[in-house]
Amino acid sequence: MHQPLAAIRSPHADRTSPRILLYSHDTFGLGHLRRSRTIAQALVSAFPDASALILTGSPVAGRFDFPERVDHVRLPGVVKLPDGGYTARNLGLPIEETTAIRAEIIRATAQAFRPTLAIVDKEPTGLHGEFLPALEEMRAAGRTRVVLGLRDVLDAPEALQPEWERKEAMAAVERYYDQLWIYGLPQVYRPLDGLDLPAEIAARVRYTGYLRREPPPPRTDPPSSAAARPPYVLVTPGGGGDGAALVDWTIAAYEADPDLNPHALIVYGPFLDDARRRGFARRIRRLKGRVETMDFHSRMEELYAGAVGVVAMGGYNTFCEILSFDKPSVLAPRTRPRLEQRIRAEAAEALGLLRTVDCDREGADPLVMARAIRALAVQPPPSASPLPGLLDGLDRIVDLTRDVLDSGAPKAAAIRQAVTRFSAASRRA
Repeated sequence: MHQPLAAIRSPHADRTSPRILLYSHDTFGLGHLRRSRTIAQALVSAFPDASALILTGSPVAGRFDFPERVDHVRLPGVVKLPDGGYTARNLGLPIEETTAIRAEIIRATAQAFRPTLAIVDKEPTGLHGEFLPALEEMRAAGRTRVVLGLRDVLDAPEALQPEWERKEAMAAVERYYDQLWIYGLPQVYRPLDGLDLPAEIAARVRYTGYLRREPPPPRTDPPSSAAARPPYVLVTPGGGGDGAALVDWTIAAYEADPDLNPHALIVYGPFLDDARRRGFARRIRRLKGRVETMDFHSRMEELYAGAVGVVAMGGYNTFCEILSFDKPSVLAPRTRPRLEQRIRAEAAEALGLLRTVDCDREGADPLVMARAIRALAVQPPPSASPLPGLLDGLDRIVDLTRDVLDSGAPKAAAIRQAVTRFSAASRRA
């Protein structure tokens, strides 16, 4: 006889080994999934009896390797529209139905997995509030600590406040979250300064430092030939969905300067438009081997390790990799739909960690990019401007997780009282 998912229990269902649930809404790009995967890997390495499960909407989650005791549940995909709204990626259903389906998958997974710790990436309520039912059940059960994980930069302060008000994010943080972990350092940027944080919530904030990336273990199969390449500059627009301008600017630099060295290795990313990809290929063929491309690489750490420098847009994961592999870098940050990348790039440049070029200000002049690529040969690496604790993020997350697990699950009675107070305050408002 068929049993409901929540009723199925293994013989070890009541064991105390840590179970870590990570939620990554992933409407587009790779950043949220890659960050969650990195954190999960660090935690299961630090806690040998732990298991980690990632809830993700990334359409390319299946193309990544997941370490032992880490797995993922794929949510139906959604994409963000130019007007800021969302639509289903493949289902053809209204966004309200799609997020309702996702919410039920999230709730049922959390109920069956029974996490000790839940780490929610960036969105306190989830996409369109889809994580709220799971948050409510986890808090009512009283066995799960809940953490909001935030990258170092969210958006410009004047944009962040209305966004959080619209999403009722502050109320969710106050009601459900034990701590807020910021994956960066206050010396670089303080992402919540644009919000009027109540003292009680400010006391829950912990800065971790950036998330160090390590080279993957050596392959037993033939490598991707990165080690056999001549010296190259790695050009990475992240997932590629909004990276066509960077690729175009880089190719134009090699077209304008026939003696430009070193050669470029461009990793398009899985979301670059096919028509743009074909157009770039025609131009690159005329460059006679000075520019090489690949569509996707699941072990980008290999390519960073072999590069003499990096040209990138400046997303969070890219920045962590630049720091981790200590590569001289030039960033051309995007400015739409958020100023996140520009804020990060300018803050890092002010600290001497890299340099930037501005497509809007400099008009994508090919010679500006060519000079920047040439200058990588003499540009100091990030380690020339040391910042204490810069790459301690994963170690700090392990320590914070240990403290959270040692403190025990929140008491259900205290949670119920907090929920009652919240509900009464909401009615008065």
